[in-house]
Amino acid sequence: MNQSSLYCCGQGAKHNGFVVQGSNGEFPFLTSSERLEVVSRVRQALPRDKLLLAGSGCESTQATVEMTVSMAQVGADAAMVVTPCYYHGRMNSAALIHHYTKVADLSPIPVVLYSVPANTGLDLPVDAAVTLSQHPNIVGIKDSGGDVTRIGLIVHKTRRQDFQVLAGSAGFLLASYAVGAVGGVCALANVLGAQVCQLERLCLTGQWEDAQKLQHRLIEPNTAVTQRFGIPGLKKTMDWFGYYGGPCRAPLRELSAPQEEALRLDFTSNGWL
Repeated sequence: MNQSSLYCCGQGAKHNGFVVQGSNGEFPFLTSSERLEVVSRVRQALPRDKLLLAGSGCESTQATVEMTVSMAQVGADAAMVVTPCYYHGRMNSAALIHHYTKVADLSPIPVVLYSVPANTGLDLPVDAAVTLSQHPNIVGIKDSGGDVTRIGLIVHKTRRQDFQVLAGSAGFLLASYAVGAVGGVCALANVLGAQVCQLERLCLTGQWEDAQKLQHRLIEPNTAVTQRFGIPGLKKTMDWFGYYGGPCRAPLRELSAPQEEALRLDFTSNGWL
């Protein structure tokens, strides 16, 4: 089974909804038809007033265009396109600008850039993001790198564009709001969705002391289901919170008993279990 992440947007943003086929969706392990089926089923289950943002990135530009068009046909409202990375040594600004421009030119739905260097080994360069922000069909970026200085710089450099900057993790959501981000796409929302939304509300209403306290309690659980234990940890935690995480697709493996104990501690020590 595949996970979806909350797409929570606040001041200056236009939608709230869900992301499917992002990093938590195990999309590299799915066939093209499976990826489309997941999006189709989520669209059927999701209220029409909720945005469905579908990950459509592939390694080649042609494949990404085809997947993006197909995602739109099965109900995606916007496409989140991860940086191609297999030949990451050649993925400079020029190559990435060309790639995303072609995708955006041919996409029937808006495109969101997706930079996740922990998985790709590649940061979308700031200059490329700034150039791409001027494209009328590129509406934002999900930045999962955790560099708040970089996020603030992208916000500053794109401030004259209709372009949304989204934090890619709940671990630095408060800091991202503080430098001008308008929302986040957060894996932790699969299990602590209400708390992530509460953090958003506290930030947007200027309740920074309470926001800081909540942010502190979310850091360890967030790290546990992303960097530390990844998808196996997220799925296990979903089971604990009464959802269905389900098995991982190989080559991902289930957590060992000591790992599961350590994962649980990260949640119990912060008052969530």
